[in-house]
Amino acid sequence: MANKISVLLVDDHAVVRAGYKTYLSLSERIGEIYEADRGETACQIYSRHTPDVVVMDLSMPGLGGLESVRRLLSRHPACRILVFSIHNELVYVTRAIKAGAKGYITKNNEPDTLVTAVCAIAEGNTYIDPDLAQQLAVNMAVGQDESYKIKSLSPREFDIFCLLANGLSTREAAEKLCLSYKTVCNHSTAIKEKLGVKTMSEMTLLASRQGIVKSSAA
Repeated sequence: MANKISVLLVDDHAVVRAGYKTYLSLSERIGEIYEADRGETACQIYSRHTPDVVVMDLSMPGLGGLESVRRLLSRHPACRILVFSIHNELVYVTRAIKAGAKGYITKNNEPDTLVTAVCAIAEGNTYIDPDLAQQLAVNMAVGQDESYKIKSLSPREFDIFCLLANGLSTREAAEKLCLSYKTVCNHSTAIKEKLGVKTMSEMTLLASRQGIVKSSAA
């Protein structure tokens, strides 16, 4: 049998990691499975073990998923990353792919999709959830993949923008991302300047147009 695929699961929820680790281990194609609860730890584990595929969540404290993708690839250009997120909005997909991820699927997919995506990426291919890929192709064809203003945000600014637009206070966003209150305040000011908005309501409206703001039922 060919060499089995080693995987690094990066998610800050231990129960989530345990569930997907169990499912991945059922596949005869999957070998060693490492775990990390945040991006900083993922970078350390990858340096030690160089797994074949990194399965990366986006919403995590500390670095955050998008910044973790960027940092891993800056240090290890051959790293193959699959983003595995609750977010199905195209703005997240486009930013993940532009950051260098080789694939993107959501946690709403059937569990076997995770195995399929991991195997495809381990073989050097890309894999995007078929529904998202179709939407992405249509939107990019008409030049509406995401607002040019949002493209100007750094990965860290984008994380903060999403949290603030979804109703978190500056202090709550700082706690969630393990940043200082002052740091988030400074980022918030820069974000408003880049987006051309002056108030949180204007920021939220822009986020709503991009499908970033969660519905009240979420």
